[in-house]
Amino acid sequence: MDLFENAAQHAADAPLAERLRPRTLAEVVGQGHLLGEGKLLRRLIENDQISSIIFWGPPGTGKTTLAQVIAHTTRSRFVSFSAVLQGVKEVREIVAQARQDKAYHGRKTLLFIDEIHRFNKAQQDAFLPHVEHGDIILIGATTENPSFEVNAALLSRSRVFVLEPLQPEDVRTLLERALRDPRGLGGRGFDAEAEALDVLAEMADGDARVALNALEMAALSLGRGTLTRSLVVESLQKKPLLYDKGGEEHYNVISAFIKSLRGSDPDAALYWLARMLEAGEDPLFITRRLVIFASEDVGNADPRGLQIALAAMQAVHFVGLPEGRINLAQAVTYLASAPKSNASYLGIDAALAEVRKSGALAVPLHIRNAPTRLMKELGYGRGYRHAHDDPRGVVTQTHLPEELAGCQFYRPTEHGYEKTIGERLRYWESLRRPADKE
Repeated sequence: MDLFENAAQHAADAPLAERLRPRTLAEVVGQGHLLGEGKLLRRLIENDQISSIIFWGPPGTGKTTLAQVIAHTTRSRFVSFSAVLQGVKEVREIVAQARQDKAYHGRKTLLFIDEIHRFNKAQQDAFLPHVEHGDIILIGATTENPSFEVNAALLSRSRVFVLEPLQPEDVRTLLERALRDPRGLGGRGFDAEAEALDVLAEMADGDARVALNALEMAALSLGRGTLTRSLVVESLQKKPLLYDKGGEEHYNVISAFIKSLRGSDPDAALYWLARMLEAGEDPLFITRRLVIFASEDVGNADPRGLQIALAAMQAVHFVGLPEGRINLAQAVTYLASAPKSNASYLGIDAALAEVRKSGALAVPLHIRNAPTRLMKELGYGRGYRHAHDDPRGVVTQTHLPEELAGCQFYRPTEHGYEKTIGERLRYWESLRRPADKE
């Protein structure tokens, strides 16, 4: 019996998300970067050239669905394996059946392991020889970074495909399908306000299962009739925030966040951070802004700011949400509390303006590279003074083009560590003055 024929027997009791699970590639919504026309994964599926795969992505993005669609499209036997309920004995039985199916019926076996990161290394090792010999095609699904959670040997024999959160328009498409499809709510006397579907699609945070479960709960509570905005919000049990990721409020909130950091107000910065997280903002978007802020607004007043921001970016990528909020909070409070300087930012803009105005001025001969005899004869590198040869660690020579002698692009402030930098630069400048008079 076909996988989907078997599933149909239990459709009446299955949740809406399960009843509406796509059966073919044409029914899959989203993941265009993987399944669009001409994309690698789509070609592999359509040409029946699938080998072992790891699907990595947030909940509700279609990892299990894709595994089942692959099995159906390639007419493979689909077997789901549980780390909690099954062990090595069941692995042997699955492999024995897979070899028999392959030998006598020419049928492949697709072994699906959901949340493969929950398997310990020994359990993962049990699959390795069978993957290597081609007895089974393993498809693992995980919400965690497989680089850290999947056995390196197994990972090296698998192709990792990254699934992205569904866009609100994709979730809305699924909700509309649920209302008209007989497998869903079609023909049962339901319709929905446009605003109800919009808010549900936005508040699902890219998780199709969350959206469909909320739609079904709202429908069950209503019996029949029109699903309203207030009804679906109540079903989600999550208060909607005014935060359109692609619209004005998105930019208003991120602007308030950055200006709170710049204004050295950690309490306000934490509030706007919380607003973004609660509204479903991508945490990596937030960390990118922190990395920019650390150089643009903190700069050399506290050079550790950039290290903290980069560490937060790595931490959030490593642990994800909800725990990643703690790493974000540490970085936000540190940067908000740090002394501020935009001197580096102003310096590069001033240097760029000069380059655009004066063009490609000649590099002074004494600091040119001289790898050949001819270049040395032409004076390249002649008179260059190596800073490490001077006991003071600084030399009395110029490094700017002659036309720009004396130009200053970087002007350190008196804030934080940059005050020390300024004092050092002024001391070095006092040592160079005799050279300027020669």
